[in-house]
Amino acid sequence: MKKIQSKLELFLKEGRVEAGCDEAGRGCLAGPVYAAAVILPPDFQCDLLNDSKKLSEKQRYQLRPIIEEQALAFAVGVVSNQEVDEINVLKASFLAMHRAVEQLKLKPEHLLIDGNRFQPFPGIAHDCIIKGDGKLLPIAAASILAKTYRDDYMNQIDQDFPHYQWRKNKGYPTKAHRSAIQEHGPSPHHRMSFRLLDKQLALEL
Repeated sequence: MKKIQSKLELFLKEGRVEAGCDEAGRGCLAGPVYAAAVILPPDFQCDLLNDSKKLSEKQRYQLRPIIEEQALAFAVGVVSNQEVDEINVLKASFLAMHRAVEQLKLKPEHLLIDGNRFQPFPGIAHDCIIKGDGKLLPIAAASILAKTYRDDYMNQIDQDFPHYQWRKNKGYPTKAHRSAIQEHGPSPHHRMSFRLLDKQLALEL
């Protein structure tokens, strides 16, 4: 295995065309699930690249153009909040990854999936890597793209629904977000299959 820095590896198996896959927004009350698939070149080096959750927002947006310019291929897949309600959020995360992989201009030989479960993609083998975004650079790169593209979308719809504070919480279940749902009701972007109010707020209704 080729090491390019102290923590993250560039390959799971060197010499194979591998695409890292990760999703963002699975635990949110509102908005789509986003996923990205990224194929990095065999000489890729970037010391800053890490699990998106360990980076600041500024660092993530600094890394996005580096990933996009240097990747052999990348793509982003989206599953709407309505689809999440129809098929459940776990299946939605798999579907978002599939949609990303389908759009890659270069077909990978193998998929590196962040997490412990995946629905196999037709014709491409995969490995599930728990906390893979902190172990493998292609998955970390995918985590950056999924997170920043989803954040862009949540910032955009925040303009029409500012009372939910999506620019701050990105749809995650913060106290302020749930309080806004209690006061204003759910929006068309909320996932109605999720528990939108915590038990205490629900009892107060």
